[in-house]
Amino acid sequence: MISSIGKCKCGQTTIKLSLPETLEHYSPRACDCDFCISRNISYLSHPDGELEIESIEPLAVQQQGSNQAEFITCNCCKTVIAVSLQLENALIGALNSTLLSDFLLLEEPTIVSPKALAAKEKLARWQTIWLKMKVNGIARIS
Repeated sequence: MISSIGKCKCGQTTIKLSLPETLEHYSPRACDCDFCISRNISYLSHPDGELEIESIEPLAVQQQGSNQAEFITCNCCKTVIAVSLQLENALIGALNSTLLSDFLLLEEPTIVSPKALAAKEKLARWQTIWLKMKVNGIARIS
């Protein structure tokens, strides 16, 4: 696994992303919803990857769209860190790739439209493309 690091705007939340290949091999997904467009978010994940989020302060969680996924946000600077889904035995999600120190190594984002999918289709898709996550060492959002 190849690791990349990053942080939110204020630096209170840090990330470590581990992927099978170097960043040059990945194209993040840019969601076309108003929430993601207004924040210039593009998401990066790989089913074999892992994301570790560490935060000094408690993180905020908000929901958008179909209210199935949760957006993990820095409480201090309000930066969206990742989108996540709590499964029975794991936390999975996708990183806001713009937070990576090496963000410019990524390919251009691919535009996606999750709002065009039914709720069940979203869940099925996320479980095939998102990565395992830990927040402050725990695979569950507190």
